[in-house]
Amino acid sequence: MTAIARRAAAPPPASTGIVASLLRSRRLVQRNLLVYKRGWMVIFSGFFEPLFYLLGIGYGLGTLVGGVELADGRTVSYAAFVAPALLATASMNGAIAESIFNVFFKLNFSRTYDAILATPLGIREIAIGEMLWSLFRGTLYVFAFVLVMIGMGLVISPMLFFVIPVSILIGAAFSAAGLATTAYLRTVQDFDLPMGVVVMPMFLFSGTFFPISVYPQVIQLFMELTPLFHAVGLLRGLAVGIFGLHELWDLAYMVVFASIALWIALNRLEQRLIK
Repeated sequence: MTAIARRAAAPPPASTGIVASLLRSRRLVQRNLLVYKRGWMVIFSGFFEPLFYLLGIGYGLGTLVGGVELADGRTVSYAAFVAPALLATASMNGAIAESIFNVFFKLNFSRTYDAILATPLGIREIAIGEMLWSLFRGTLYVFAFVLVMIGMGLVISPMLFFVIPVSILIGAAFSAAGLATTAYLRTVQDFDLPMGVVVMPMFLFSGTFFPISVYPQVIQLFMELTPLFHAVGLLRGLAVGIFGLHELWDLAYMVVFASIALWIALNRLEQRLIK
């Protein structure tokens, strides 16, 4: 075991806590800001996909669908129904773009983390720093998408503005899940598994475009097990002014999911980086 590996494997001092880790991990965020100093359009690229879906499906298909009835009996336009779900997708996209693709490159090709471990930063700071950077990217998407919703007249309730802090939680959950997934990927071909088998089905079968009641019971059960379904339900409830027991359950699900994913990510990254 190398000296760097021994230092990274050693337990932190008793005085070291989550606050100290957050303070040190900001260095990794600063490093990523410098990397993207002249590439801001790359950061915003993931925002355009849900925006195009909103314009193409929310309005295009919305002219054929008409209104959608909510749980409290109100009817909203199809665009207003789809927009919060695409907001959740935007938050997910920002987290996944960083925590899967970019982290995989740093972990397996540029060996960025091997160099970082030669500094006072440890594995916990690396994981927290990458999560913070993913949250930054996802939060940019959320702010931009909320402005689009306001500009298009899709604001139904003042509770819409609560989606911003909630979206940060959603981004943290997917960022932690992305880090945990990336730590298991070995080759570029392995991207097909999380993106094609997990992310795309979640996007299509999470109540994004249609109410869950239109699907067969088996698909409904599958949808209720996915984190994006709960993210969509939570943001949609806030966007239309509904917050009850169902939304509380969605919130609790996302908190537990984020905690478990972060625990897996920390342990798996430790196994990958300590040799």
